[in-house]
Amino acid sequence: MTKLSVNINKIATIRNARGGELPSVTEAAIKLQEFGAQGITIHPRPDQRHITRKDVYDLKPLVHTEFNIEGNPHRPFIDMVLEVKPEQVTLVPDGEDAITSNAGWDCKKHLGFLKNVIAEFKNAGIRTSIFLDPNPEMVQFAAETGADRIELYTEFYAKNYSINKENAIKSYIETAIEAEKFNLGINAGHDLSLDNIKFFKDNI
Repeated sequence: MTKLSVNINKIATIRNARGGELPSVTEAAIKLQEFGAQGITIHPRPDQRHITRKDVYDLKPLVHTEFNIEGNPHRPFIDMVLEVKPEQVTLVPDGEDAITSNAGWDCKKHLGFLKNVIAEFKNAGIRTSIFLDPNPEMVQFAAETGADRIELYTEFYAKNYSINKENAIKSYIETAIEAEKFNLGINAGHDLSLDNIKFFKDNI
């Protein structure tokens, strides 16, 4: 069954640009769940340019669906996640200066590091997901890290959907098939919209 987790980072971006507390990320999380969202996703970054550390702690008691915290697993992020204990943590290899996430993990290159980080989260009972480009050859190494899931980085699909949707989704199907061989759950995200999400959902 496909489930929808809504990323509320941009609500925080607008709030921070305006100053004050409006629009409210906590109210957004409450309303989205009332409207039927099955999860809330946030991606706190070190510079707190959208979601802040305070937001993370404020949201925890309000998310009664699935709370998914994304981020680059530097030590402060790891410690925060271990304290908050969301249902899921998604590891994303974005640099501190990245405007938004723009690549998945090279799990072969970073295998040892990811194994250690994921072991910490799993020992705390937190489900783990690894942000991954649509590359079937990387799936085996993602599985070797001990992760429970992969999250397919869907920017390539979203950019090419209107040009040739069958070609745009091809590598995602191949990667998803490989993930199933290793019993990895599959998440997907980045630039998915009302225009392109149904075709993706129907084929993955």
